[in-house]
Amino acid sequence: MVKGTVSISLEDYHTLLEASADYKSKQINLNIAIKELQVFLSFICDHPDMEKHIKSFNEQSKTSVISFINGRAVIKLKDEEIKN
Repeated sequence: MVKGTVSISLEDYHTLLEASADYKSKQINLNIAIKELQVFLSFICDHPDMEKHIKSFNEQSKTSVISFINGRAVIKLKDEEIKN
């Protein structure tokens, strides 16, 4: 890693801080939405044709993958799967 300094205006610095806070808020909301969807999918996973629909969803989805582990739905972002 290269160490150094950068000069930016105070206005740009505050814009950067606001963007960081906005990103963190959106990340928290995304994680909450994922957990809510996991609970919902776990509830409906007993539907007889559900696996077919989940497989179809996973093939079409560009951002997430749904799987069932011990009767519990798990949603992972495809970016997370690449990292793991």
